[in-house]
Amino acid sequence: MSTVSTATSAAHRAPHVTRPNVLSVGIIVWLSSELMFFAGLFAMYFTHRSVAGEAAWSQAAESLNVPFAAINTLILMTSSITCQFGVWKAEKMIARREGSFLDLRKWGMTEWYMLSFFLGAIFVCLQIFEYYELVTHGVTISGSSYGSVFYITTGFHAIHVIGGLIAFLLIIGRTSITRKFSHREASTAVVTSYYWHFVDVIWIALFFIIYVLK
Repeated sequence: MSTVSTATSAAHRAPHVTRPNVLSVGIIVWLSSELMFFAGLFAMYFTHRSVAGEAAWSQAAESLNVPFAAINTLILMTSSITCQFGVWKAEKMIARREGSFLDLRKWGMTEWYMLSFFLGAIFVCLQIFEYYELVTHGVTISGSSYGSVFYITTGFHAIHVIGGLIAFLLIIGRTSITRKFSHREASTAVVTSYYWHFVDVIWIALFFIIYVLK
């Protein structure tokens, strides 16, 4: 009896070892490579800025509409907040709203991710409008060093945002057709939020470098 009791006690004291979520580890490793990619874009920006000269660079940057970009930045940051609300619902295995559509407290992961999608789509549309305004003011990708760097850095970021929007649609569509919202769907929703938050943080850095330090 004492031997069995000792073995049972030892089993209770033994640490509980769990494997890391493969999907989470994969997305984190991939985002690390993306971080290096954007670090290269930042390096390109500052290199061209130093070569072009402060006066010429500042003159080209005067065409930027900083208040407009600040509003667009706020929209993207808000989408990150709504995305996190969706994550909290996914962690509680609440896929869809459980009450009135007007009662945000009853929203599920799907509703919060839909709102995040629309806010992200608005961000992309406003950025396209900003491109149009800059082109009308003579800032083109082939017209100057500043134009090339501006469109390359912000354009690659916009592509990443569009990728996040597609991920939102896939999550929402997958949730709508599945009968049971399982741990697998919840994990996919959570790792999607990692990517979206990453894209938002990158834009904050871009906004500070391009629009504040112009």
